[in-house]
Amino acid sequence: MTYQRNTISLLSKNFALRVIKLYKYLLEEKHEHIMSKQVYRSGTSIGANIAESRNAQSTADYINKLSIALKEADETMYWLELLNESGTIDVKQFESLSNDLNIIIGTLINIIKKLKERSE
Repeated sequence: MTYQRNTISLLSKNFALRVIKLYKYLLEEKHEHIMSKQVYRSGTSIGANIAESRNAQSTADYINKLSIALKEADETMYWLELLNESGTIDVKQFESLSNDLNIIIGTLINIIKKLKERSE
């Protein structure tokens, strides 16, 4: 579990840094203010919830925090899809970000699933 937690923490932090750069790009180059804030909030919230999970008071609390991170990841994917389909970001940008996000989503699902199996 420690290795997974460290891996997901690193993945989510690196993704958050990419989202921050995307946010700056969207504001400065595309003059996009609404969706940029949404993707910024949800994209950085993934790692914040994972970081918060480190101090969970129980397995159920830990699962809950990771589940919130997963919800934020799903929301981030929604905003990335809108940015792509509206032509605000190109296919290459979308695929790069969504590939990283899919790894995070898959990792979170696996961790949550294993924790639930252990607690049963």
